[in-house]
Amino acid sequence: MNRNIGLTTALMALLIADPSFAKDKTYTEIVIATEGGYQPWNYTKPDGTIAGFEIDLANDLCSRMKIKCTFSAQSFDSMIPSLNAGKFDAIMDSLTITPKREEVISFTAPYGSLCYTFATSNTDVQGKLKAEDRVISLDSESATKSALEPIKAAFTDKTIGTLAGGGSVAFVDANLKGSTLMRQYKTPEARDLDLTAGRLDVIIGSKDQLVDLVKKPGNESVKIVGPCFQGGLLGKGVGVGLRKDDKSLKALFDKAIAEAGKDGTIKKLSIPAFGVDLTPQ
Repeated sequence: MNRNIGLTTALMALLIADPSFAKDKTYTEIVIATEGGYQPWNYTKPDGTIAGFEIDLANDLCSRMKIKCTFSAQSFDSMIPSLNAGKFDAIMDSLTITPKREEVISFTAPYGSLCYTFATSNTDVQGKLKAEDRVISLDSESATKSALEPIKAAFTDKTIGTLAGGGSVAFVDANLKGSTLMRQYKTPEARDLDLTAGRLDVIIGSKDQLVDLVKKPGNESVKIVGPCFQGGLLGKGVGVGLRKDDKSLKALFDKAIAEAGKDGTIKKLSIPAFGVDLTPQ
């Protein structure tokens, strides 16, 4: 899903690109950073190899670009400064395209379209909110305000779980602060465990993750509720992170991503992994 939206001033100071790596060039081989621990986007198999939707898609994109690609497991918190320091060439790690991040790195066109919604096992919340197919753009103030009214009423005095530093934190801070108590988690597994154990009333996350959560055995009481939100502070979708001056690499990725969307490759890879088509529209 898609996760760390905010960047502090101190962190941004570390993200200035090293000039020795800022030159645009022709690429024949690149290293792509990923966590290897954010299933189904990316994960590490028992034999130590990295797999997942993003790895399958990256291999497809690299084949289209005629570039040899290798993968490097990296800590998410250090990815952007390490990219700008030249330790690898690209990031594919459910990295949401946000204005803050665009200040310090470049992004390709999105290869995944995300929206954020809610899941709950709380019967009181389930009685007030139902699952909706609507996707609400946070760029529309009137649509957002209208959609949030029943959500605020249902979540009053409830505890909501978010991923630490992610888009869900920014969303709750901007739209639900004061009516709900927010509890942040470092991993989706810890957040989801507290939900199913009754220590949380509701969680917020990208719909692809929550669809997967409610399908798991033993989670029959967990339901998705409310519409799905995207845009604004939640970003433009998931893209490949690149250094700002790597324009030729961006052009290659953009062309390959467009082709993979047009010929159905992104749909073919994302539906088995997430249960939904992540192809950007």
